[in-house]
Amino acid sequence: MHWLIRFIAAISIAISTTAAPAQPYPTRPIRLIVAFPPGGATDVVARTIGTPLGARLGQTVVVDNRPGSNGNLAAELAARSRPDGYTLMVGSDSLFGINPHLYATMPVDPMKDFVPVANLVANQVVLAVNPSVVPVNDLREFVAFARASSKPLFYASIGNGSQHHLAMEMLKQQTGISLTHVPYKGGGPAAIAVVSGEVAAMFGGGSVVPLIKSGKLRAIAASGRQRYASLPELPTIGEIFPGYEVTIWQALFAPAGTPAAIVDRLRTEVNAVLARPDVAARLIASGSGEPAIMPLPDFTAMIRSDYEKYGKVIKEIGLKVDD
Repeated sequence: MHWLIRFIAAISIAISTTAAPAQPYPTRPIRLIVAFPPGGATDVVARTIGTPLGARLGQTVVVDNRPGSNGNLAAELAARSRPDGYTLMVGSDSLFGINPHLYATMPVDPMKDFVPVANLVANQVVLAVNPSVVPVNDLREFVAFARASSKPLFYASIGNGSQHHLAMEMLKQQTGISLTHVPYKGGGPAAIAVVSGEVAAMFGGGSVVPLIKSGKLRAIAASGRQRYASLPELPTIGEIFPGYEVTIWQALFAPAGTPAAIVDRLRTEVNAVLARPDVAARLIASGSGEPAIMPLPDFTAMIRSDYEKYGKVIKEIGLKVDD
């Protein structure tokens, strides 16, 4: 009789436990993995959005910086995490559009191992020249000068396979001009090289805009679909050469398999944060980009488009990185 009573009690507990509603997400802090060191543009985006996002969710959002291999290390860590909404990643266009074509081996498949949550910010780069080396005033004059130059023209980038590098290679392909690439370790050293006349030109963002405004460099055109907010009088390359566009974006991703209800909740809350004027002002003032809320189908289409666009140019110039 005693065993029967214990058996019935155990069944009752199991039934009541099963019937109990699950606790609403989230119930503990959320880890936000960032692929670059503290202080950089991606880190600023994560921290600017993370604090108000945590307030809306009722939990702390903890930023975890994991730099290395142009985002591959952070991606591997995030992709291998439990898909429960408590580990997320701020990923860039380079991880999804460039790295799979650039690296001989990838620790993850970004297109399969992640689910897009929300696009966060968009930015672009500006083509700037040293006017003493390249005495031109606009993009058409720059192309004409490059075509007619009797000596090699060199351009700087922040590194092999960067958007800054590929932006110039795409311009070369579209216009038929010839320039030689010189990679530097970051935007600061690259911009200094242009100012000194070591190289003639570069695509850059925060590293070149102050030098343009001070008159040390001359802006020729912007790379995005729309005009650059900091230099609204500057035309885009696409206005002169239709079809050209290089937009740099940062977005929020979750490991594949994360429940749709959690992803939808995160998307709603993130978009609400991005719509706040104070958040937008901080992002723009920091030079990290402008809020770029977009419908999920448009966002996923952009990821696929960048994958194909960068893959094409990387294949054509034969660029590979072993690490």
